[in-house]
Amino acid sequence: MDICEKIAYINGLTEGLDLDKTTKEGKILAAVIELLEDITEEICQIEDACDDMSEQLDAVDEDLARLEDVIYDDDCDCCDCDCDDDCDCGCCDDEELYEIECPNCHDTIYLDYDMIEEGGIKCPNCDTELEFDFNCDCDCDDCCEGEDAE
Repeated sequence: MDICEKIAYINGLTEGLDLDKTTKEGKILAAVIELLEDITEEICQIEDACDDMSEQLDAVDEDLARLEDVIYDDDCDCCDCDCDDDCDCGCCDDEELYEIECPNCHDTIYLDYDMIEEGGIKCPNCDTELEFDFNCDCDCDDCCEGEDAE
């Protein structure tokens, strides 16, 4: 039995008792029951509003989850597999990422070779200018185009 049903039950009991509402006790009891009815009505309205807000919040949460899937899509873009960019399937090996830490805000930033080759970027978190002096020291010719491989 919820609060609305309980106050209706109490109200029915008092009506069944056929209380004399002209006496002091009858007036007090009638006033208390009327107050309880008002409080119960307010509580029921608040519960209904909370239920409505909860449903709306669930809908917003679902929409946000779908939006996050679109924006933060971690699926590999270089093939049709459903792997993450750091997978071991072999199809994503051509996109090697380098991890650096901003000396100002200590945010971790991931860069590919082309970004490093530009010589610098602004930190996406704090806008600090970051400069790179990258010298390739590998033995291959593919990643060091235009540089002498040592």
